[in-house]
Amino acid sequence: MKIIGILLVPLTSMVVLWGVITAVTATESLELREYKTLWTNLRHPAYKLINEIQRERLVSAKHLRHMAAQPAVETQRSRTDAAELTFRRLSESSKDESEEIRTQVNAVYTQLNRLDVIRGEIDTSLSDRLHAVESYDAIIDTLFGLHRRVALIDDIPIYEQSRVVIDMSYAKELLTREQAIALGPTTAAERRTFTQIVGNRRFLVDQALGELDPPLRDPQVALITSAAYQRMRMMEDQIISGRSPGDWLSVSEELAKSFQDVQMRASIDLNARADPVADEVLNRAHLLAGTALVLVIVSIVFSLRMGNRLSRELGALRLAALEVAQERLPHVVGKLRGGERVELPEVSVASSTVEIDDVGQAFSTVQQTAVEAAIGQARLNEGVGHVFRNLARRSQTLLHRQRIQLEDMQHRATDPDALEDLFKLDHLTTRMRRHAEGLIILSGATPGRGWSRPVPLLDVARGAAAEVEDYPRVTVEPMSGQRLAGPVVGDVIHLVAELIENATVYSPAHTQVIVRGEEAARGFAFEVEDRGLGLSAEVLAELNERLASPPEFDLADSDRLGLFVVSRLAARHDIRVTLRGSPYGGTTAIVLIPAEHVADPNPEPHVKEPARPMRVVRSE
Repeated sequence: MKIIGILLVPLTSMVVLWGVITAVTATESLELREYKTLWTNLRHPAYKLINEIQRERLVSAKHLRHMAAQPAVETQRSRTDAAELTFRRLSESSKDESEEIRTQVNAVYTQLNRLDVIRGEIDTSLSDRLHAVESYDAIIDTLFGLHRRVALIDDIPIYEQSRVVIDMSYAKELLTREQAIALGPTTAAERRTFTQIVGNRRFLVDQALGELDPPLRDPQVALITSAAYQRMRMMEDQIISGRSPGDWLSVSEELAKSFQDVQMRASIDLNARADPVADEVLNRAHLLAGTALVLVIVSIVFSLRMGNRLSRELGALRLAALEVAQERLPHVVGKLRGGERVELPEVSVASSTVEIDDVGQAFSTVQQTAVEAAIGQARLNEGVGHVFRNLARRSQTLLHRQRIQLEDMQHRATDPDALEDLFKLDHLTTRMRRHAEGLIILSGATPGRGWSRPVPLLDVARGAAAEVEDYPRVTVEPMSGQRLAGPVVGDVIHLVAELIENATVYSPAHTQVIVRGEEAARGFAFEVEDRGLGLSAEVLAELNERLASPPEFDLADSDRLGLFVVSRLAARHDIRVTLRGSPYGGTTAIVLIPAEHVADPNPEPHVKEPARPMRVVRSE
């Protein structure tokens, strides 16, 4: 993974660079495509709404001059409402393209909400002609603000022409304002406003014509140089001087219509120009992105092939090392402990890298050294076992002879004090015999002590308690009459004695050690409970793990010989020994003897055990 990670750093950088190039070029194309979308959803419906508002402004001005009936006004208002509804519906899908567009569209919504107020003022004659016209002018100004905001595009030529076309459209809007003001005789305030509008329109037209390119300028020039336009300019001068030309409405209406057609064709032409530019940008994006992608793919393939080859070789070396550490060496050590001979194949890793070959050879050397060390350790353990066994056997012989002499002396003794001393020596001999058997167990051999017939489990518990130095503190409670199979009696007595001795050693001298026994579903269970300081959960878990899976005997770990002997004896007879906390704060050892080693009570009559707990006492 580290090798791949090192390779991924430059590869990731290349991929990021490719992504940036692709994103930049593709974004340009998408923005040009978006120009067409904004035209469809915002600008085109806005133009239609402007036309309807211009017509409503004109018919409202006629109504205020008593030149149009109310039904004509209502009809035009219905058409305006329909255009407004279409604009609102289409603009909802595109107004969130940017924060600026959203702000401008909301401003248009705010002005459109004033339509009902404007209409109410007109219907109730609360608004004069000039105020009504200027109220409609404010709505149209926000719509043209939307045009200018939406016309922003990264392509400079298209943006410049679009801006000029919008100015020409606004010049047409100024013409329709003139038309609405000068329908008849005008007041001084109306003439001042009319004069300002005429000056602005003429300046706007003269400035815009010089900035249009020929395909867009020629239709505009043809319209400006027409006889109808020159006639309208003469009428504008007459209106400024205070006169009212009779055919002003028809001439201005015709020119406004012509201006509208020319501006709409220009807007559609600019919208169509964005597509080829977008296609060119997109083709350039495809070329750049494709070239960069090919380079990235070649780099990735080459890097990954090199990395994969090296990773495979390292992976094979890793698997070989794991096999040596987890399978081969433990298997070899196990065979060596069993006294078998082993043959070691070398660690071989097919690699074209010199360093990996060297590491493989080093692992072979390490394996050979480890096996030699294991052989030496096995021989050492075997020698130690022989020493333990020989010493234990010699001690057992001497102790056996000592017990025979002690029994003879006990039979001949008549002095009570001397007899008590002999009993103490006999108990000491018993404990020494158990320690000698412990050495035999550590060596891996069988102690040899056993019974031919089943023994009551109560007697087993008592016999275990009798082998403990501090036996007066041990209380063996009454238990059922089940019997223990003779071949395992000696080992169980030794096992329970070790647990009792641990309980007496690691608990205060004034406390009792309780030994209980009862029948279980899967055999018979002994409980040895002390009232000492107890053990932590971590230590209990560690000791239970040792008791469940006896480790190899370590000469350096001689402080826990008793538990090691217990684990060996338990494993020999499939006995389960578990340590847990005692309710009294100490530790409880549970010895579960399998049912195969437990026999039913002896059917022969026997003396009933007293109800009170029995204490094992050798002499008093």
